[in-house]
Amino acid sequence: MTVTVEVQLADPGESVPTRQQFVAWARAALGDLREDAELSIRVVGETESGDLNQRFRGKQGPTNVLSFPAEIPAEVPVDLIGDIVICRSVVEREAAEQGKPVESHWAHMVVHGTLHLLGHDHNTTDDAKAMENLEVQILRRLGYADPYVAVDPGSTSAQAPVR
Repeated sequence: MTVTVEVQLADPGESVPTRQQFVAWARAALGDLREDAELSIRVVGETESGDLNQRFRGKQGPTNVLSFPAEIPAEVPVDLIGDIVICRSVVEREAAEQGKPVESHWAHMVVHGTLHLLGHDHNTTDDAKAMENLEVQILRRLGYADPYVAVDPGSTSAQAPVR
């Protein structure tokens, strides 16, 4: 499996994962669904995230992750699956508020965004449950805890990924 990930750091910071982590998380989300894939991950600030969220989803304010699947006709043989945009400060803030290790939350955002690029969504209750279950399985294989289980911010279990 060849997974090519272009990483763009428009808003770098200490919590931003390495390129190798981004690739590993995207590869895990792709699993057996794609033999080869090419995508970009852009880490942005709140202004860019908010602008994109308003423009493409009609929602105000920044959001944690946005996915933009490539719209390429099926008969065109390319590996490009699309782009993921992640807002660094929102990821950091959510991880702190939810008592989760920031690395775990980054992994979740990449897995979540990649699954969107593959056509998964959470527009209905059934779709949301199926997507969440897939995310939990992928993250568990990567050694991370279930991102949908509430964690006490003071708990020692919130300090590091499950490995």
